[in-house]
Amino acid sequence: MVRRVAVIGAGVGGLASIKCCLDEGLEPTCFERSEDIGGLWRYADSMDGGRVSVYRSVITNTSKEMSCFSDFPCPEDFPSFLPHGLLLEYFRMYAQHFDLLRHIHFKTTALSVRKCPDFATSGQWEVVTETGSVQESHIFDAVMVCTGHYQEPYLPLASFPGINTCFKGQYLHSREYKDVEAFRGKRVLVVGIGNTGGDLSVELSRVAAKVFLSARSSTWVFSRVSDHGFPFDMVSTTRFNHFLDWLLPSALTKRIRFRKFNSWFNHGNYGLASTKSSNFKVIINEELPFCLLSGTVVLKPNVKEFTKSSAVFEDGTTEENIDVVLFATGYIFSFPFLEESVRSLFDDNRSLYKRIFPPQLEKPTLAIIGLVQLTGSVMVGAEMQARWVTGIFAGWNKLPPASRMMADVLKKKPPVKRNPSERENLKISFISYTDEIASCAGVKPSVLRLLLTDPRLALAVFFGPCTPYQYRLVGRGKWSGARNAILTQWQRTLKPLRTRVVDDSSNGSDSWRWMCLLALPVALTAGFLLSKYPWLGWSPRAGPQL
Repeated sequence: MVRRVAVIGAGVGGLASIKCCLDEGLEPTCFERSEDIGGLWRYADSMDGGRVSVYRSVITNTSKEMSCFSDFPCPEDFPSFLPHGLLLEYFRMYAQHFDLLRHIHFKTTALSVRKCPDFATSGQWEVVTETGSVQESHIFDAVMVCTGHYQEPYLPLASFPGINTCFKGQYLHSREYKDVEAFRGKRVLVVGIGNTGGDLSVELSRVAAKVFLSARSSTWVFSRVSDHGFPFDMVSTTRFNHFLDWLLPSALTKRIRFRKFNSWFNHGNYGLASTKSSNFKVIINEELPFCLLSGTVVLKPNVKEFTKSSAVFEDGTTEENIDVVLFATGYIFSFPFLEESVRSLFDDNRSLYKRIFPPQLEKPTLAIIGLVQLTGSVMVGAEMQARWVTGIFAGWNKLPPASRMMADVLKKKPPVKRNPSERENLKISFISYTDEIASCAGVKPSVLRLLLTDPRLALAVFFGPCTPYQYRLVGRGKWSGARNAILTQWQRTLKPLRTRVVDDSSNGSDSWRWMCLLALPVALTAGFLLSKYPWLGWSPRAGPQL
């Protein structure tokens, strides 16, 4: 029986894991190498001890309602998209509310995590930690690794001939970037057009002499602000849209998505993406199109090579007098504290069962939390993982045999290994993955059952945003405040905007209710079909289940 659990890291995944352990009656001990909680989201001016943190100006890409812990909504006066300082404040409120800090050992580094000699029967681990210069050995029944996927910078210098031998300017990874001051008046080349590359290009364009942004893949850009000013993820991430994605042919859904992206601006005119693209990524950036339009950022293809002071691109063009090259090329997963025999069992998260468990272990007492790329909030995904994992540790949930887990891993693992800068293409659907783990944990809500017992809530769950509170309606960990949190989520979204009252006769909430009422026949028809033809239902291999 698992009792004592080691939690490595006190970021968002670590905090959720501690809380879930306590919910299941387990005894968590968290080891955090720094002096505070927050992980990546705790900003620091310097990289003390190699700790990765966000840059000074960062703001979340997912809204507060779509990113919060499932039984602890963000304060209603917090804006929808949070600067890192407010997000860290929310983490502190969560840790204080659930009394998590007393389970965390700060300034304590996990040096090694090794299987005990009798692991095949006990499933126990020996964890060696260091506090100051004092090392200590502990025995735990299970380990939850919560160090995230922003660990070691991926810096593919070999792919850029001349950067080490010829180029006389400065180059660095985006991990080292904190603010714009060091780049004032310089000609900067940003390599990589993910969310970080786009953000840094925009920010640097305000002070740099010129910014060039090198992209090798087609990239679609969308804004956090959707139609009528609502957060984009709250409008787009719904069970209804997810159902349509499953129902319609993929070619048609891709065409609809491309047309939606181009309704903001024509990506082909900007050299960003074409509707004929087979491989593409999607990034969030409201300001990048204007920077391209105003010329403060210039889009370039992939770099072919570097000379003494220039960058030569694959289209034959050259940009002279480059002062700084900033690589926004992603990160590599790294678990140096895990013993090699365990680390070798998975080369990346796609070798893990449900992106969590190494399936070859004799006992399922090691879980990797938060190592998943989702189209929505990773925070929500990490919490759901922690709920399922601690349910397994406590004996409420069971894993299938190792052979079935391995078969599942091989079926879902892509045939071609991608480098970290291409992981954006491998993101998993937020609703698909979270529903899959919720089903395993027995906490996935049934819209059909809600239609019979609580029609108003059912409509909000199906047509409204798929907020984390939905996973607190049923099962273990059910929260009595979940229903109200769902029905008041739009109020909390609009509350921070009500700083100046204007006379507006239109009522958005009434319009939304009418839309839901008009859509009720659709939901009822879908429910009838699913009850009459069960093969239309959802499974992890099929699609959404109403």
